[in-house]
Amino acid sequence: MKRCAWVPEDDPLYVAYHDREWGRPVHDEQKLFEFLLLETFQAGLSWRTVLYKRENFRKAFAGFDYDKVARFTVEDEQRLLSDKGIIRNRLKVKAAVSNARAFMSVQKEWGRFDTYIWSFVDGKPLQNRWQSLKEVPASTPLSDLISKDLKKRGFKFVGSTVVYAHMQATGMVNDHTVDCFCYREVCDLK
Repeated sequence: MKRCAWVPEDDPLYVAYHDREWGRPVHDEQKLFEFLLLETFQAGLSWRTVLYKRENFRKAFAGFDYDKVARFTVEDEQRLLSDKGIIRNRLKVKAAVSNARAFMSVQKEWGRFDTYIWSFVDGKPLQNRWQSLKEVPASTPLSDLISKDLKKRGFKFVGSTVVYAHMQATGMVNDHTVDCFCYREVCDLK
């Protein structure tokens, strides 16, 4: 089976992530928060680093329950900063907590975070037709726009590149290359 060129074929965790998750439309609130949290921690690092710590993040951040994370205290932040299983960056830890609060604020305004974030693509994935990995952008004018709006709403560590990675991971854009076996599958998903 042909996969996107960024997938190391000898890495079962990466292969499973690519084959079963990446680029598939996500509408579950908790899953959207999970990806947002993980993408913010990934900023400036490799996705592999985050992927291999994902279960540690799940445990450290209350199963990615945004309501619980929004109620984290300074003591919780200190606990996270001493957790060797996650990326221990003070600004990112604080951002995770404030982003959970901002996430819930968006929910209050829009009913669901899903409704808000997917409104930027009219509720359906953008279908790209990349022939090779070299064509796939790190950011786009749309991710610039979403980043700006998220920042206006109080989100942190949501630059355009982070936002575009979030869009890719949650299937807002289909960035599987056309030769990847997932491309056609993802085209058929809504």
